[in-house]
Amino acid sequence: MTHIMRVEAGMLINQTANQLKSQKLLQKPDWSQFVKTGHHKERLPDSEDWWFQRGAAILRSVAKMGPVGTQKLRHKFGGKKNNGHKKDHFYKASGSIIRKLLQQLETSELIKQEQKGNFKGRILTPKGTSFLDKIAVDIYKNSSSRPKKAAKTEAPKVEKQAEVAKEAPKTEAPEAKEAKESKAEAPAAPVEAETTTETPKAAEAPATETKTEESQ
Repeated sequence: MTHIMRVEAGMLINQTANQLKSQKLLQKPDWSQFVKTGHHKERLPDSEDWWFQRGAAILRSVAKMGPVGTQKLRHKFGGKKNNGHKKDHFYKASGSIIRKLLQQLETSELIKQEQKGNFKGRILTPKGTSFLDKIAVDIYKNSSSRPKKAAKTEAPKVEKQAEVAKEAPKTEAPEAKEAKESKAEAPAAPVEAETTTETPKAAEAPATETKTEESQ
């Protein structure tokens, strides 16, 4: 049981359900298409293979919590019932379904009854442990063999951004540029005013002299 708890629970349950169905380790009863999995459910299961999926989930729970009994599994797979405007109440899952699945798994020699101290219930057999462990190893290999694109592409992006930031020329803000231009243009205005005011005086001086000469 080295890899059973190291893989994702949903993937392990789906793969285990397919193996239980293909190897005929579980037998789906005829009445399973007319029942709900618990009092808290409003509808029947949507999947046609829900019997094998529930068996796979029970098998994983036995591997994780064993020795475990029917009542503990009923509480695990139970849920709250929607009572409308009233307060929701918790109800246990169907005991008949869990009990029959445990019996079928026991006849397939995947689990067995054993008592450890004060706890009595089902635990995995060596066959059940190797059955789940093989499926978990396959899932682990397939997930680890996939290339991790995100980790490889993120590192160069950070390096490129750092290089671009170093090479990029320092640009000043438009407000700073306008302030500098206004400061440079400010002293030029009074100089032009002085030149314009002095030139007419120089031009007026000879005009007055000519008028005086003519009057003499």
